[in-house]
Amino acid sequence: MIVDIHTHTFPDKIAGRTIEKLQGVSHSAAFSDGTAAGLRSSMARAGVDRSVVLPVATHPGQVERVNDASARINETTEETGILSLGCIHPDFANWREELERVAALGLRGVKLHPVYQGVDLDDVRYLRILERCGELGLVVITHAGWDIGFPGQVNCSPQMVLRAVKQVGPVKLVLAHMGGWRCWDEVEELLWDTGVCLDTAFSLGSITPLDDGYYTPEDLPLLDEGRVMALVRKFGPHRVLFGTDSPWDDQAQAIARIRALPLTPEEREAILGGNAVKLLGLI
Repeated sequence: MIVDIHTHTFPDKIAGRTIEKLQGVSHSAAFSDGTAAGLRSSMARAGVDRSVVLPVATHPGQVERVNDASARINETTEETGILSLGCIHPDFANWREELERVAALGLRGVKLHPVYQGVDLDDVRYLRILERCGELGLVVITHAGWDIGFPGQVNCSPQMVLRAVKQVGPVKLVLAHMGGWRCWDEVEELLWDTGVCLDTAFSLGSITPLDDGYYTPEDLPLLDEGRVMALVRKFGPHRVLFGTDSPWDDQAQAIARIRALPLTPEEREAILGGNAVKLLGLI
């Protein structure tokens, strides 16, 4: 089973303008229209069995509505192949009760985005969320490192992650973008022995830019094979999960990049899906 643990979709009525806005701020091209139908089409082309949608609450008032919508998405997972996690915002007043509701709704975890939510990961507001998610058995997937649309702003650095995990109990924590986008040296140095997992979303290959002259050729490369393999070997292949950040990467190309790495067949199978199946309890 191939599982893309890091994808995004938007409601049909706002998908077009949302993609246009995000392309503008990131100066990078999308590979689908941002709708659930677009994601399903991508999955069919790439041979992806499950795509995990990661919703982000950019305002506390969105939390309950987004979680209800996520639960509705999961009612058709067997038909569509799309599974949604829930969300939480660090400033949501009833965060404890909402996390309990997330678990009761059958959502397997939550997505955090410290940049979009404007809070550092080692802030007490996130620490209490991490602690409670660990108690409830909820997976936490967080954006980590720089964000392509917010140059210079880092709210989840490897140093912040290290401080956070030292202050909370056991929690199933996945750091997106190979542990911290554009912070990969520090990820390897500081986090390899913490038990956190990494996803590969938007970290291999290169940025696909818009034709607006914003990026220089030197800006475009991401992790090359050697750097990816160094992280895989340091963390262990059992702690690396395939993700694309779709629609910001092409799922078929992303799978090809993983298949091209010098991994054993067992390691490749684990990264492309086996690890996510175990983490999320998929069948």
